[in-house]
Amino acid sequence: MDSFDSSMSNVEKILLLLEEFCDLSYPQIQQKLNRYIQKAINTKLSFLVSILVKSEEMVIHVIGEQILERQLRFPVLNNILYKAVQSKMPITIDIALLDEEILRHIQCQCQCQCPAPRSILMIPIKHPKQDYIALVVCLGDDNNDKATDKCIEIVQECFRFCLGFLLTSFTCYEEQRQKKQCQNLLALSRKLLTHLGDFSDLLREIMAEVRNLTNAERCSLFLLDPDQQDLVAKVFDGIAMKESVKEMRIPIGQGIAGHVATTGKLLNIRNAYEHPLFYRRIDEVTGFRTRNILCFPIRDQKGIVGVAQLCNKKDGFYFDVFDEEVAMAFSIYCGLSIMHSIVYKKMQDAQARNKLSNEVMMYHMKVEDSDVHALLTCKDEHNIKDFNKFQFTPRNVPYMHMPCYTIKMFNDLGLIKHWKLKLPTLARFILYVKRGYRDAPYHNWAHAFSVAHFAYLLMKNLYLISENYMTHLQALVFLVSCLAHDIDHRGTNNSFQMMCSTVLASLYSSEGSVMERHHLAQTMCILNTEGSNIFENFNSSEYSEALDLLKNNILATDLAAHFRAAETQKKMVRNNYVKNDPKHQRLFFDMLMTCCDLSDQTKHWNVSKKTAEYIYDEFFSQGDLEKSMGSSPIEMMDRERAAIPDLQVQFISNIAIPVFTNLATLFPMVQPLVYVLEENRDLWEASKAIFQKYRRLGMKGIAILVDPTFEREVLEVYSQSHNDLSTESISSERS
Repeated sequence: MDSFDSSMSNVEKILLLLEEFCDLSYPQIQQKLNRYIQKAINTKLSFLVSILVKSEEMVIHVIGEQILERQLRFPVLNNILYKAVQSKMPITIDIALLDEEILRHIQCQCQCQCPAPRSILMIPIKHPKQDYIALVVCLGDDNNDKATDKCIEIVQECFRFCLGFLLTSFTCYEEQRQKKQCQNLLALSRKLLTHLGDFSDLLREIMAEVRNLTNAERCSLFLLDPDQQDLVAKVFDGIAMKESVKEMRIPIGQGIAGHVATTGKLLNIRNAYEHPLFYRRIDEVTGFRTRNILCFPIRDQKGIVGVAQLCNKKDGFYFDVFDEEVAMAFSIYCGLSIMHSIVYKKMQDAQARNKLSNEVMMYHMKVEDSDVHALLTCKDEHNIKDFNKFQFTPRNVPYMHMPCYTIKMFNDLGLIKHWKLKLPTLARFILYVKRGYRDAPYHNWAHAFSVAHFAYLLMKNLYLISENYMTHLQALVFLVSCLAHDIDHRGTNNSFQMMCSTVLASLYSSEGSVMERHHLAQTMCILNTEGSNIFENFNSSEYSEALDLLKNNILATDLAAHFRAAETQKKMVRNNYVKNDPKHQRLFFDMLMTCCDLSDQTKHWNVSKKTAEYIYDEFFSQGDLEKSMGSSPIEMMDRERAAIPDLQVQFISNIAIPVFTNLATLFPMVQPLVYVLEENRDLWEASKAIFQKYRRLGMKGIAILVDPTFEREVLEVYSQSHNDLSTESISSERS
């Protein structure tokens, strides 16, 4: 009823007002009450603040006659409205002290009135049966003290009759809201289940939905990497990146997300740049400006698996308690979805491994006992000259005797005696590894033998075991890692696997280093093959250490991993290597694995050139495959475009020389290898003009390298230029 008979008493008016409440929603009842109060006491504005004792919140649904599209929820602590609850007495405050969001709605209501109220009278209303304040009535109060007393009397009389109805209506409204929220979350969970097959899609869907639920501008989802103790965000939602960002890593104890991951507690921050935990690096990388943040943990059955971080509330100044409630409820569904997606991925991985194992078994033959016997009873003396010298070329070992010389390396290093290795077990393991290599032009068994031979040279000539640079366990695993580091290489690189969505890419792409992880998996298959486990004499802790080291060593042969660690390795060797420091040890072994993998480059130029023939034969085969699939290969893979001398100069200058210089810094004995690398680089530099001359004659890359006149001309040009430099140097000294 918008108007009352002037002859009616206040009680009669209130009773008529109660009749109008029938079938109205809770916000509509508030709207009626506000209208009644404003008319009864002739005030510009009134609104009700409900006090939720259990959750320690204050809620506003209606201001004046405007039903808010989104209720305002505030924590009771440090809020000016709560003073009336604490004092249990009416209080008048300056309107400017109110929360900014409330002020915005008040200004919207009063824009047609001039002037807006300068102060607010807060009247606490006590619960009729329990000793706490259930409601605060707020009035736009520009009246004198006498009029204020009258206002208080009218309001208190009104709610003596209306409060019970209002509280019941609020309870019903909250139950309906929670029911709707649960229904929305259940619908959301069903939607998330449709994305379990693709983890990246699931993460994007989670972020999109939580962003919509809370009306945030952006959501970032960080997953916990338990191995590195980092939080990793691979997808950013709702922002335009100013540069290509594949992923963002944050140490688990750093920043807001790191703090939430550590404590497991939600953080609601109104001003991000004023908060001491705010990590500005993400804004710098993404070009996004963060105003406020709601950050909450995501848990599965075992604990925290990640953190969701919402930024910049769209329809308000900041995230409120209602947003916190929605976020924490949603986090349960996030955790369940992520857990099920991981389980589903593991099932897919198991199927892929089964398919891959069948493929490998079809390709390779079983090692027979007769093969093991033949290896162990070989009549050759296995005594090639200079086998233990750095200048020795391991590819000169007859192919059929490479397994014999592999056993010789294990024996010379004392590993067979120390670990009491059974010779049949060692022989069977070596033969399985040998058969595990395909007939690729470069990444084949001969390459594996060469890499293992350089590991043998390092351990023998640098006394790595006796000088405590590595234990006997680390030495055994190091040699095994080098033998198996490229097992079942298909003659194509990681980029090709990803581009073609191969079985290997399906299995390992989410972890990176696709081929290296496959080499590791195949090595594990051999170790688990009956009669082939050369780690069988290890106890439980030794076995665990061996497998961890095997994994690290093989993954270190991914050049992408080397590039990430190169600068750290350089600092380590220049700032005094500490033998018993676990971090230094890992960097040291990574560096050794790279040196072994590139050791062909430390042989003299005729050997280095022969190696280049194998490498580019393999590269060009991949390039031909890419062309047949309609793709354009990069220069080094394209037999029509590749300038091999230029590529070799770049490779030796940027990769080989720096890593061997690091090794020589620790072990001056290997400095001659750096000189050989520099000489090879200079020879390739000298070959550039000759190579181009042959290309102009119509010859292609590999054909030029194998032409004997090419090598002779290069050596002649280099020798002449070297002699010229020597003559100039002598003349300069005489002058």
